[in-house]
Amino acid sequence: MKLLFIYNPHSGKAQIRSNLLDIIDIFVKSGYEVTAHPTQSSADAANAVRDRHSDYDLIVCSGGDGTLNEVVSGMMQSGTVIPIGYIPAGSTNDFAKSLKIPGFMLPAAKVIPEGHIFKCDVGELNGGYYVYVAAFGIFTEVTYATPQNIKNTLGYSAYILEAIKSLPTIRAYHMHVKWEDGEIEDDFIYGMVTNSISVGGFKGITGHHVLLDDGFHEVTLIKNPTTPIELSDIVRAMVDRRMDSANIITFKSKHVYFESSEPVRWTRDGEFGGEHTSAEIIVHPRAVDIIVPDQ
Repeated sequence: MKLLFIYNPHSGKAQIRSNLLDIIDIFVKSGYEVTAHPTQSSADAANAVRDRHSDYDLIVCSGGDGTLNEVVSGMMQSGTVIPIGYIPAGSTNDFAKSLKIPGFMLPAAKVIPEGHIFKCDVGELNGGYYVYVAAFGIFTEVTYATPQNIKNTLGYSAYILEAIKSLPTIRAYHMHVKWEDGEIEDDFIYGMVTNSISVGGFKGITGHHVLLDDGFHEVTLIKNPTTPIELSDIVRAMVDRRMDSANIITFKSKHVYFESSEPVRWTRDGEFGGEHTSAEIIVHPRAVDIIVPDQ
């Protein structure tokens, strides 16, 4: 059996450097012929999967959520379904936590030959795929504004610090949002469509009873606060993880549209996802096979 191991040598604290040989040894002992591919640039992982998938029985990636995004994107573009193993090495690793994949590299590597296939939903934003979150607004701009070395050192605390710095420049976007069961038009400072139990390292803000294979993603919209009391109410709801504020709208959807009069910057799995005045999000149910622990 042939295994393509794609890894980002710079993710997290570059810990792959001290674990690479042990990881490859785990795969070889499990009967795999391993080809190692360190990523060289943006989109390299996606291209490697799309162009070389037919040569391998298993694709394994190591890196942050962005690396996993590229591998899943390449798989979706290939039109085939080959099992994907994931060894998290980023600063937050939200999706790995949702799948209960160990946060340490060697235990995560051992899951791959011993685990089982989980058929996972995949989201699509205007032709670009995401694994666990597509978002716009204040917190998304923080994700790609935060320097990588700060993320490596502080983890998700880096996002909090960057968000605090951004508070004086909060801007709202006037949007018309339409989905299967309703529509709304209002000013929003943040919006996210998620398939995860945590975002930015915070659990419980994506909703209750989240299922990663039900064909639906969770949508959260935060209205623009017009008074200090409304802002306090939003912060309380997020800190308490109850999301029960009148200024926070939540619902499930498999197909949702966002329309705005001005371009809005989106992220997909924490990476820049383009500027759009019209954003169509579609959920592809059970579209990829990801290896998870036997539990």
